[in-house]
Amino acid sequence: MQVLLVLLAIAALSLLASSRTVLDPGRFPALAQLAASGLLFLAFGAVMGPDALRLLSWKDLAALRPLLALGLGMAGVMIGLNLEPRLLRLLPREVYAAALAHAGTAFLWVALPLAGPLLFTMGLPPGAAVAAAALLGASASLSSGHFAVLGYRSGRMERRRGLSVALLTMLDDAVGLGVLVLALAFGAAANPLEGLGLVALALLLGMACGALLAFLMHGIKDQGELMAVLLGGVALVSGAAAYLRVSALLAGVACGATLALVGSRAVEQAARMLGRFERPSYLLLVFLVGAHVHARDVMAWALLPAYLGLRFLGKVLGGALAQRIAGNTLALPPRLGYALISQGGLALCLVVEYLTLVPGPLSQRVFDVVVAGAFVNEVLGSRAFRHVLESTSEQAPTGTPQAPGGPS
Repeated sequence: MQVLLVLLAIAALSLLASSRTVLDPGRFPALAQLAASGLLFLAFGAVMGPDALRLLSWKDLAALRPLLALGLGMAGVMIGLNLEPRLLRLLPREVYAAALAHAGTAFLWVALPLAGPLLFTMGLPPGAAVAAAALLGASASLSSGHFAVLGYRSGRMERRRGLSVALLTMLDDAVGLGVLVLALAFGAAANPLEGLGLVALALLLGMACGALLAFLMHGIKDQGELMAVLLGGVALVSGAAAYLRVSALLAGVACGATLALVGSRAVEQAARMLGRFERPSYLLLVFLVGAHVHARDVMAWALLPAYLGLRFLGKVLGGALAQRIAGNTLALPPRLGYALISQGGLALCLVVEYLTLVPGPLSQRVFDVVVAGAFVNEVLGSRAFRHVLESTSEQAPTGTPQAPGGPS
């Protein structure tokens, strides 16, 4: 009963935090930022979890694994549906090169130095330590564009600049998902070949579910029926992945991408309707992620400053590199790296998926470092983005009208 009441309370809060009124940066800027980031829900989860107030026990969290898989599947389907082949083909090479430059720089700055401590302190096979370090790097490479989105919606940043930053952060997802594939290949089975087989199974499962959904949705006119079929499809791919012990996130991405590729016009309508469930399900997922934090690992706390510092340097250097590559193609703001400090929800999805499929002290340590890092980076990202806005204002040519509410 206690677990049910906690979940109902969090579900009600997630619906409230997903309302357009709360997310309107023009009315409540601070509240909109907290709701968009999910930071409060991450903190709620950590406080109510087994290591703090114990309103949720480890046994409860094990029983809630299907709900966790459903959230990961929903996140994956939404990522896959957003992969619009026509838009991706239209993007010039400089955009891909810039995204790879800033994400790759942060990845290397974090993964290479931290591989040693993980290798020598855990006493595990080199392959597992390298996979864990790569996952740390992948989480560090991801950024969230919600500050940029809130910036141009509130009029504090030019729309083109905000969309350019959001586009780069969206392309980061491919780097993160690619590294998750490698980490699962090395860690989720007895040998890398068997691990790759499990990854392939997840992708095939997602593609089969996507093709089935496209077939079922073909010709349906009623929006309610469309929504019911799509939600059933999300539940199907998530549940099947959880049953087979493969990645629900990767299966969801494959399902959404297949649906976007072969689906009809009805898929576009259904995707917009599914977007209404995206925020509440994401916030509930973030709450469950926070509840899995193990705050008593001293080594995780020792690694955290190094992780944060290396990621910050990697983002600043990678942002400068990306600006040099795509500065003439995209309307990127000055000090781009400062706009990329916020870490994004996909980083949390990656590490909780790794923790679920590769349970053990190493994956728990990686998970704890990334979750604590995401919390700190969200706070740092807010301050860093102010520098971006200030430098953007200073760079505006004389006579350029300031947007309403913009910095003076």
